[in-house]
Amino acid sequence: METTCLDRDLFRSVAPNGLTILTELLPGVRSVAAGVSVRAASAHEPRAKMGVSHLLEHMVFKGTERRSARQLALELEVRGGALEAYTSRDHTNYQAHVLDEDLPRALDVLTDLVRHPLLREEDLTLERNVVLEEIATVEDTPDDQVFELFSERLWPDHPYGYSILGTRGTVGALSAADLQSVHGGGYYPGNCVVAVAGRVDHQEVLALLDREGWFEAATRAAPRLAIEPRPAERGREYRISRESAQTHFVFGSDTFPYRDRRRFALSIITNVFGGGMSSRLFQRIREELGLAYAIYAYQQFFQSAGVAGVYVGTQPPTADRAAEAIRAEYARLAREGLSSEDLALGKQQLKGQVMLSLESPASRMSRLATLALHDEPYRPLDALLSEIDAVRASDVAAITAEFFAPDRQTVVRLGPD
Repeated sequence: METTCLDRDLFRSVAPNGLTILTELLPGVRSVAAGVSVRAASAHEPRAKMGVSHLLEHMVFKGTERRSARQLALELEVRGGALEAYTSRDHTNYQAHVLDEDLPRALDVLTDLVRHPLLREEDLTLERNVVLEEIATVEDTPDDQVFELFSERLWPDHPYGYSILGTRGTVGALSAADLQSVHGGGYYPGNCVVAVAGRVDHQEVLALLDREGWFEAATRAAPRLAIEPRPAERGREYRISRESAQTHFVFGSDTFPYRDRRRFALSIITNVFGGGMSSRLFQRIREELGLAYAIYAYQQFFQSAGVAGVYVGTQPPTADRAAEAIRAEYARLAREGLSSEDLALGKQQLKGQVMLSLESPASRMSRLATLALHDEPYRPLDALLSEIDAVRASDVAAITAEFFAPDRQTVVRLGPD
């Protein structure tokens, strides 16, 4: 077992079978957040099996070799803890937040979910209907659906454009054998990251994982699932008719992946452009023009790409005016970059967000997992803050000129004709 002390009270171990374990001791709390992240998710799916990773995430809760679905639900909740999961583009995560004394129980439950689910055909019919209801919820929520439509059109030939939930057709055709195939092909220790933060001892975590069988020898040399980058569609506009009280827009472009160090500069830009009440878009579109209630800029970073975009919802009669005003702000940003004052304020805002995001064991656990999932070297908080401070106006200008030009943006407009 190779163990490294990355920082005071922060350790990383890599088992011979490839499992990565990270822990961080937070002495001032009496709880622990523990998570198992699996490098198998929607970006690894063929189009015909769209949604299989998300359905698998649901199905593991239907029962394991040692626990029924009800027992899984009760195991941590009756102790005041929580158990949850989510599927993203690049990985699937299972996590628990419990009292420190219940860490052995939490790791036992997480191991059961990830490594020993039953995945029975008789459970699939019911859970498939649950996912179909989830899909229907998105279809009934236009400010959610517009993001699905945007991703699909930004990456029409890449899994980043697939729906994480899948479609009615693909989910309806999935079988238990499909779930078992994804589980067998991706849910092995060398493809997983275990991260634990809170009142925790690294050696205790290793001992508990050993007891749960996580360090068993690999039965095969299975490579990590790769995600190949693909060019995105740029500069196109799509109008999709739907009866609704508002017209919903997403403007956006592909950018760069998580490991790209320019992400700090892009985060500053996103904050200044549309990151809150003080942002340019909020002040212009909502406060000065009164054209929207909700407007914001956002960013997403994946394994092999990223997205920078803007969402707005506005009444149909004002849709064209709102879109025109947003394009004007894009053009201004691409042309001028950020002033020295905006850059300084943007840096302070981002540093505050970073520090505030690390106030809980769950957020610390998530940070540890992210490091391993993206194979990123650990840097102490002070080093991250210094890197944000080091962003220059020229760095910002290069990003705004390349990624925020109005004619680069793909636009999806969802609403009445």
